[in-house]
Amino acid sequence: QLQLVESGGGLVQPGGSLRLSCAASGVTLDYYTIAWFRQAPGKEREGVSCISSSDSSTYYADSVKGRFTISRDNAKNTVYMQMNSLKPEDTAVYYCAAALGRLCKADDFVSWGQGTQVTVSS
Repeated sequence: QLQLVESGGGLVQPGGSLRLSCAASGVTLDYYTIAWFRQAPGKEREGVSCISSSDSSTYYADSVKGRFTISRDNAKNTVYMQMNSLKPEDTAVYYCAAALGRLCKADDFVSWGQGTQVTVSS
């Protein structure tokens, strides 16, 4: 019943910025903890960031701390991830996922988006 759609990916040069969006339909998004994951070709999926439903606390993978910012706009039923100072190693398909757990330690993801490609290259 909850559907997520990512957008905002594209091709950027190293050091550039992108803002990814995760738009929800069917259910009010503020009931869910939302996490961003990414998967590069030939590599396993890794968690990137998370924003909790309990108090909107945020968490980040060490590889993106200080560069990426996750935020929630309940009025638009959308979660964003601002990505700055992008590096070639950030190249991946980025997915958002929703969990019923109220904290970012939750792993009960019940919905995933289709993914959006981010390519960082000169």
